[in-house]
Amino acid sequence: MRILVTGGSGFIGRWVVKKLLEDKNQVYVLDNLSNGFAENLDEFKDNSNLITTIGDIMDTNMVTKLFMNDFDICIHMAASIIVQDSIDNPKKTFDNDVVGTFNVLEEARKNNTKFIFTSTCMVYDTASIGSAISEMHPTKAASPYAGAKLAGENMVQSYYYAYGLPTVIIRPFNTYGPYQKSTGEGGVVSVFVQKDLNGETLNIYGDGTQTRDLMYVEDCAEFVVKAAYSDSVNGEILNAGLGEDITINDLAAMICNDRQRIKHVEHIHPQSEIPKLVCDYSKAKRLLNWEPKTTLKQGIEYMRDWMKGN
Repeated sequence: MRILVTGGSGFIGRWVVKKLLEDKNQVYVLDNLSNGFAENLDEFKDNSNLITTIGDIMDTNMVTKLFMNDFDICIHMAASIIVQDSIDNPKKTFDNDVVGTFNVLEEARKNNTKFIFTSTCMVYDTASIGSAISEMHPTKAASPYAGAKLAGENMVQSYYYAYGLPTVIIRPFNTYGPYQKSTGEGGVVSVFVQKDLNGETLNIYGDGTQTRDLMYVEDCAEFVVKAAYSDSVNGEILNAGLGEDITINDLAAMICNDRQRIKHVEHIHPQSEIPKLVCDYSKAKRLLNWEPKTTLKQGIEYMRDWMKGN
């Protein structure tokens, strides 16, 4: 198939591209390199089935021209993804995650291209103790990032019902692995592992009792690709995660053996914190026969080994 991946030079995007290329698809990547890096795709630079365009989803003329390639599927991953940034600069997040999504979605409609919208677990209200979050769980826009993703979801869903456009909304839970940034913009696992390798202090926002469901990136990429290929999930919203949560305190202790290098600091934006996140992925298992293969302990070791070599 001919498949467009927006944000394909990003952390999760490059793993999705890898999987699509392994399946012998012709893959077009659109990325403005604001979150991703061109080098993330160096592994595939000799693959004639990969065509990369440096460009922005806000450039409607460029997006229109790109869709002349008659795509079978568009996997839309381009977005402003940092919760803290969305609170500090809500307009940038709105423009990229709402207006940018509309720009790509409109071209998908004109060309009847199946549209996969990458949302986030951050749209959910917190889970109660002992319960996992299914797709039926209440949503809550606790940050402009979450609000923009919910707006994008609603637009995508409206195109499914109003125009019959095949769409899928995916909500991956916190994803980590090789090629993720290890700065403040990266996920907590990559930040903590890099800090531990450097012998630096691991800073935990707040009291550290907040929990996260952490999914290894190759499991996430397999989920994304399966959702893209399957007609049985058109019109659906799908979760993906490990199905287990861990407190940030316990995660830090798992990564760093030296308790003296684990510190608690004041939360930058406590109002956007979600105290408990744990995924119920039973719908994806039922409809896609998907489930995660990588334990958190395995994934952290993969991450550590990759970081040592990079």
